[in-house]
Amino acid sequence: MTSLWLNNAEVPARLRLTPGSHFDTVVLGAGIVGLTTALLLAERGREVAVIEAKRVGAGTTAASTAKVSLLQGTRAQTIARRHGIATLSRYVAANLDGFDWLLDFCAGRDLAVERVAAYTYAQNESEMSAVRAEFEATRSAGLPTDLVDDVDVPFPLHGAVRLREQAQLNPMAFLAALAAEVETQGGSIFESTRAQRLRHHDGRVVIGTEHGEVDANNVVVATGTPIFDRGGYFARVTAQRSYLAAFKVPGPMPEEMYISAGQPIRSLRRYPADDVLLVGGSGHEVGREDSAEAHVQDLLDWTGRWFPGAELLHRWSAQDYHPVGELPYVGPLVPGREEVLVATGFAKWGFTNGAAAALALAGRITGDTPKWADTLSAWRLGEVASLPAGARVNATVARYLSTGWLHLLGADEHSIPPEGCGRVERHGLHPTAVSTVDGVTTEISAICPHLGGILHWNDAERTWDCPLHGSRFEPDGAVIEGPATHPLSPR
Repeated sequence: MTSLWLNNAEVPARLRLTPGSHFDTVVLGAGIVGLTTALLLAERGREVAVIEAKRVGAGTTAASTAKVSLLQGTRAQTIARRHGIATLSRYVAANLDGFDWLLDFCAGRDLAVERVAAYTYAQNESEMSAVRAEFEATRSAGLPTDLVDDVDVPFPLHGAVRLREQAQLNPMAFLAALAAEVETQGGSIFESTRAQRLRHHDGRVVIGTEHGEVDANNVVVATGTPIFDRGGYFARVTAQRSYLAAFKVPGPMPEEMYISAGQPIRSLRRYPADDVLLVGGSGHEVGREDSAEAHVQDLLDWTGRWFPGAELLHRWSAQDYHPVGELPYVGPLVPGREEVLVATGFAKWGFTNGAAAALALAGRITGDTPKWADTLSAWRLGEVASLPAGARVNATVARYLSTGWLHLLGADEHSIPPEGCGRVERHGLHPTAVSTVDGVTTEISAICPHLGGILHWNDAERTWDCPLHGSRFEPDGAVIEGPATHPLSPR
């Protein structure tokens, strides 16, 4: 399950945190948001440290298709319906600034970027209404899109909206360059250090990690979903997993970027450096499917059907967070407190949104906020319109919380699971997650340490996933990602 990007990545390892240090700003997370924010601040003379739980690129950025596009599936029409064209136009302006910053950075460091057209396409005639609506919304927001009927691709395409001169790149090459530039500008990057808590002391923010404490004037939480519960962001986003695969294709492959307007999502691009085709999609909410592997197989079957002879090279997955209000949340962790800032909810479009978020976060800290920043504000006034959607999301969470515990009433089987399998059992009063991976059977707590959800076995990735807010754990209980910051206890 290693991504194409990580397979050959040459990124130097960095030391873990030495406690007791003092910084102007501490950034949690070494993906696009965290590293870009750190660089912007370091360039302005701030003493910055980036703290990463694993390695640079271990999160979503290096697991994505790395499309850098202002045409984002059907996002424009969705935002316009919820918030209106004026708000959509400001969202586009934010993404355009992020787009321009990212490409300028790459150009200044000779990073390979391919400029290609992006398409949102209809897989069948019924999806054409969404394609037309996306065309109208993007044009209303000032994007020079056009409608096309005939595109030379081997898979079903009944029409598409196109935006020329978008971009694609290698995300690990980009992150490696970002990290190196942060250090060149005087910033520090610490790996293998998981942040676990925050507290305020003498006007400073103290960050508690597994290796000790450091403090700063302010903290930027760029961890995909905020790992601190203050602000309740876990209840304002839905965690989603999607799958990607890289193939060698014997015949011609699409030269541009494609994503379907309807479900199941099909997302395609070419990576010319290795001459491979990337196919993604078949997503679902984390921990809520009987078989994640069935989604992977659906993607592989689709590729084999439309690209006969395609040879699978890599398969992997990514986790994204979809905001209930449809716009990203960028700003204070809690209203009125600027010391701790967050960014989340990019709905799978993290390259332009992530760079834009970094511009907004750095601007809040230095007093140079972009004009569009309020549109992405974490506590914008328009969020009242999202209350019904938020209520639905949290009703679903409550249902999974209750049904997970109710299912334990009959979970009294105690045999060893077959290789690659896991299940939740009841050992007395204790829900226990039992799995067998690589011949080793492990028993750990089945209760997510975040908010008490009962975990679900992910048969595609051999992990324990929480259906409440998307925390994920290794078979031995180690935290992979999500709002949880502590491992599962052994049984």
